[in-house]
Amino acid sequence: MTVRNLDHLFKPASVAWSARAIGHTVTAPRCFAICGLAGFWALCIRSTPNMCSWGLPRLSGCGRVPETPELAVICTPPQTVPGIIAALGARGTKAAIVLSAGLGAARTAGGKTVGAAMLEAAHPHLLRVLGPNCVGLLVPGIGLNASFAHTSAVAGHLAMVSQSGALTTAMLDWAKTRGIGFSHFVSLGESADADFGDVIDYLGSDPETRAILLYIESITAARKLNKPVIAVKAGRVPAAAKAAASHTAGFGFYPPIARTLVERQIRSAFPRRPWLAEIAPSGQARTAQCPPSCVVA
Repeated sequence: MTVRNLDHLFKPASVAWSARAIGHTVTAPRCFAICGLAGFWALCIRSTPNMCSWGLPRLSGCGRVPETPELAVICTPPQTVPGIIAALGARGTKAAIVLSAGLGAARTAGGKTVGAAMLEAAHPHLLRVLGPNCVGLLVPGIGLNASFAHTSAVAGHLAMVSQSGALTTAMLDWAKTRGIGFSHFVSLGESADADFGDVIDYLGSDPETRAILLYIESITAARKLNKPVIAVKAGRVPAAAKAAASHTAGFGFYPPIARTLVERQIRSAFPRRPWLAEIAPSGQARTAQCPPSCVVA
């Protein structure tokens, strides 16, 4: 794991969307509009004819992109993803967000999973991948909404990193009505490449992030960090563990193990809260030094 090229993910100067009609056609135009208003150079590649009204340059393939995008957002059928990643990598793109689901189940002609093929296509170019099967990424401070979230986020100093897309959208709604701001809002999805360790390492050096809120379904590795972290560990009861396994393809582990992992990596004390509703006291204590916009209440 590494933070290499994550700057292209979190601070891109240009964004390209590779989209087809697989369920994101309603929300993608809104995100395009937000990127355009924020001053991002953006275009759409490999789009379907019914997306012509987006008001952005529309190209038939990655090879026709006039300028190399720093970040690409991919929401196309699973079988097309490795090829798109390879083409973008050849053009010099260093980060991609894969919204598409089903890469772990779909197979290539050679029998490997499409997810594995995607990583093989990305690695020679050092192209970092967020996802697949994720909601995407929001960085409110720079106006970036590279997601299919139904709403935007207020700028602040709290980072939210979640494996659950449902919780991501619910938290956006909850926070916006209370004026709570975020430095970053990251949906990891299946974490095929960028995972908790990578993102926490990156956010630990980000001056706009004063605290990090995690929603965890499975952990593949733990890393040291230098910012306060509030973690919600999913899968404490059998039904939740089953849901987490089906989403991230990771097996849940017992809370004492999770707590030990975190305590070894976090320099400050890790208060355990058994339920999501009990985050509030911990969040207030952790972000007491932050402006009101980033207090979890």
